[in-house]
Amino acid sequence: MTSATEPDTWDWKQLQDTDRKVIWHPYSSASGNLDAYPVVSASGVRLKLADGRELIDGMASWWCAIHGYNHPVMNRALEEQLGQMSHVMFGGLTHPPAVKLASILVDLTPASLNRVFFSDSGSVAVEVAMKMALQYWHAQDKPQKQKLVALRQGYHGDTFGAMSLCDPVTGMHHLFGDVLPKHYFAPAPECAFDEPCSDADIKAMADLLEAHHQEIAAVIVEPIVQGAGGMRFYSPEYLVKLRALCDAFDTLLIFDEIATGFGRTGKLFAMEHAAVEPDILCLGKSLTGGYMTLAATMCNSRVADGISNKGVGAFMHGPTFMGNPLACSAALASTELLISLPWQRTVQRINAALKLGLEPARELPGVVEVRTLGAIGVIELEQAVDMRKIQPMFVERGVWIRPFGKLVYTMPPFIMNDEDIATLCAAMVDVLATLG
Repeated sequence: MTSATEPDTWDWKQLQDTDRKVIWHPYSSASGNLDAYPVVSASGVRLKLADGRELIDGMASWWCAIHGYNHPVMNRALEEQLGQMSHVMFGGLTHPPAVKLASILVDLTPASLNRVFFSDSGSVAVEVAMKMALQYWHAQDKPQKQKLVALRQGYHGDTFGAMSLCDPVTGMHHLFGDVLPKHYFAPAPECAFDEPCSDADIKAMADLLEAHHQEIAAVIVEPIVQGAGGMRFYSPEYLVKLRALCDAFDTLLIFDEIATGFGRTGKLFAMEHAAVEPDILCLGKSLTGGYMTLAATMCNSRVADGISNKGVGAFMHGPTFMGNPLACSAALASTELLISLPWQRTVQRINAALKLGLEPARELPGVVEVRTLGAIGVIELEQAVDMRKIQPMFVERGVWIRPFGKLVYTMPPFIMNDEDIATLCAAMVDVLATLG
């Protein structure tokens, strides 16, 4: 195989064959029954494959590349930081990118969220949030409060603690159910995004908290949008009622905005649809614009002071790459770039284009629902898709769409124009019509 510095001379078949032999891809078999497509470069909203084809990326690299690829502002930020230092430990040391990033996150989120703890990924951000909640109550001399409540059809990550909060029946981690910590689950909200939330809609959650609040440390939810658990959109009023319940039963409230943060739903953060503030907030994915892995767990003074002023007096977590300067520089550049642009109008434009483009799917056999919110477009099917059939069909049409289960969806980069969105949507509808 030729040098990695000469991508145009790669034998893409050899690259694919070698990948099949030595790499284990996410949620796939090591037997290589589903080939990975070799990407040699990316620019704007297009991925260039090793065989010369280009694909319009409808996934924003699992929802994080909001500015697309090879963005000059992002590239420059990392190049400048690389000239200073790529990494330094965060224990006992600090640096400008981390301080500036934490400051801007505090400025952009609700005023009560005034502390930032950095970590390496969204799953770890959830782990950190769980540990914050448990350590807080331990410091308050209530060590019995060790359980959490999550929603059915929710998803919070792939590490052990995070897996324990994913739906234990319909989620991706039921195989580990016997060894995972046991928590409580409330029904997913049935009230749709544009509907009111009645007391009946949240009764099961209320009953659960009333019966078990003495052992419940926190409730964790994905606000407004349940992501990988089903791409469901629910009423903002549910969050209002949930906040009141947590206050009434002395329970912390955690929002997992790893998928929804930084404009994806039409608000900078999904919780803004409800004007509700959590005690702990998890951020990730779009935080760095897709350039590097970084996450943040934010909390209010109640949590920070409760942990710091009692008990052991220190929060017991410390990732090796916490606050990585390169990642913080990417996140700072991405966040500043986003808020400097008319991103709200951009997301509204994308939403209008998605609604128009996906509308024909409503008439297809096997389609349960077509729904959009912000820069999210979803076609829900009656039956799960066959990835070995459907993935090559999208590639043949020049688009990158990565369905899962019964969902064929897109979360495009914010820089995508209407013509490319129309192409994406047409491919989604055409492929499903062909599969029939």
